[in-house]
Amino acid sequence: MRPRVERAAINGNSAAAGIEGSTADAGQAGRVVRLVHSSDLHLGMDEARHGLGVLESVLRTAEDARADLVVLVGDVFDHNRVALDFLDAATGLLEAAGRPTVILPGNHDSLVPTSVYRRGRFAEVEHVHVIGLTAEERVSFPELDLEVWGRAHFDLWDMTPLRDPPARTQRWLVAAAHGHWVTGPHDLHRAYLIHDEQIRATRADYLALGHWDRWTPAGDGSVVAYYSGSPVHAKSVNLVELGAAEGIRVERVPVLEGRA
Repeated sequence: MRPRVERAAINGNSAAAGIEGSTADAGQAGRVVRLVHSSDLHLGMDEARHGLGVLESVLRTAEDARADLVVLVGDVFDHNRVALDFLDAATGLLEAAGRPTVILPGNHDSLVPTSVYRRGRFAEVEHVHVIGLTAEERVSFPELDLEVWGRAHFDLWDMTPLRDPPARTQRWLVAAAHGHWVTGPHDLHRAYLIHDEQIRATRADYLALGHWDRWTPAGDGSVVAYYSGSPVHAKSVNLVELGAAEGIRVERVPVLEGRA
């Protein structure tokens, strides 16, 4: 039996969510693009709880959802000391899945010289794109009329995840950022800050956020923006439909069990 899908009030025209709709024309003719957004898998932190089954669960959920694209927004790995055989197994899962995947390195798996992404075979897997490594900041999918933009963490120093967003070159613009959404002055002491005005400035159709373990909407409603939460703690991923009847629809979908 398939797990129940929890549909929150999170579609492109939801007054309850405070979302006014997509910056792209939802009525434009064309296919619905489906993507799965997840983050903070923290693979390698604890083999018993954060083994490869977590990644397999996300990939199986994307397959079940018939997603066109998977977007993993930072801290896919808990640290950059993960053993090579573990990295080989992880890239093997991504390779076997055969699904276009964009990875944005976060603060735990940043692109330092000894990064998991530099040591592993990620750059060798044709359909896996690591922002900051295999692509500078933007990954384009012409067949979907979609691009993913984000700023990778290159070290542990503070950075601004949504600095200088680009103008779109495709119909759909998905932004990705790994950082802390500022909800008030009490957040200003934290690192990797994301402000409402920066979210607004992306003019993205969907902003995929990582860094928080819990699922939650973010921003002031001008852009459809969500944290997916960790699949370990939130036990879900975000299934995003671009071009749905409502414009943009986001569903919180329970993760399927992995076999690893």
